[in-house]
Amino acid sequence: MVSQNLPARWNYGAVERALRDAANRGDRCIFEPTVGKLFDSPEEAFEFFNMYSWEKGFGIRFNRLRKNGSGRKTRHDIVCACEGMDAARGLRSARTGCRAMITLLRGDDDGWFVSRFVDEHTHPLAATCGERRQWQSHSRIDQATRDIVRSLRENNVQISRVCSIIGGIHGATTHAPFSRQSIRTLCAKIAQESIEGDIEKTLALFTKIRMVDPCFTVELEMDSERRIKSMLWCHGSSIDSYKVFGDAVTFDTTYRTNLYNLPFGLFVGVNNHFQSTIFGGVMLTEETTESFVWAFEKFIEALGGSKPKTILTDQCLAMKSAIQRCMPTTRHRWCKWHVLKKAKESLGGIYSKNSTSKKEFHELLDEFMLEKGI
Repeated sequence: MVSQNLPARWNYGAVERALRDAANRGDRCIFEPTVGKLFDSPEEAFEFFNMYSWEKGFGIRFNRLRKNGSGRKTRHDIVCACEGMDAARGLRSARTGCRAMITLLRGDDDGWFVSRFVDEHTHPLAATCGERRQWQSHSRIDQATRDIVRSLRENNVQISRVCSIIGGIHGATTHAPFSRQSIRTLCAKIAQESIEGDIEKTLALFTKIRMVDPCFTVELEMDSERRIKSMLWCHGSSIDSYKVFGDAVTFDTTYRTNLYNLPFGLFVGVNNHFQSTIFGGVMLTEETTESFVWAFEKFIEALGGSKPKTILTDQCLAMKSAIQRCMPTTRHRWCKWHVLKKAKESLGGIYSKNSTSKKEFHELLDEFMLEKGI
């Protein structure tokens, strides 16, 4: 903990102190790692030196590390990305034997200080923001920006919008010290971290729901390695609604979750006020006949064993086969919305807005539905 008696400026990190002193530096670089400059850690020094390398037009990386007999770090070098030479001759490389670097030593108080600073390069320096972003160190995203990106993604902000917001923070996307691809890579990593443990969180949530709704039902299908393959759930109110309005059911799996890319299906009916009422939901890992057989069987079992008189689906052959096996006496019809969607895709210009064929097709479809009592 920092003592309250220390000057207020000492409470800031090296980067923030440099920014606060920027107005007094004139034409000199804001982030200049002079000999004797103090840092709390090698990572903070790297961040500072990386800002300096952005100003100058080169990239950096960690290099030599020295430890004492007890394994404690005592020295760390941060060098220009062009340091060293590739062993294989004729290999195209950015390494030119550049000697630019800083050497960090650990002090008695466990802080780190710059003991050596070499600022001579053996290669041309990048002149534009686009050239600077090609260095790997400038694809790194600082912790503050990482926290902003994480917060935006947790609030379901689209990745393209996240890139625009981060670019706006730096004045423009072209001025940001990292590429859009770096932002996208970070978003993918955040999504992966979110996935881990989500099954446990989901089951814990189901347990809480069951405490409030004792009739809440959950069915799980496990694979050979005891991992959850499919999941179906129904609320107590859904079971009551199905007893009254379950003659006709619509089942649709066209929606896929953005994060997991898994098919999500809903069993939906219509109540006496012509309002949609949800009978149950199911999450699948694949859209096969066996998966749909499991979903339909568990749905019927969860809602008391009564099968619907009519079920409307899209034109999925695997779903059709599963219905024939599980509900042979149930009338299976294609959803009108899917029929019209397929007609638009297949007929093209014939099914245009001003075409008489479109009107005749709709009239024919309505007449067929009326004749069949659908």
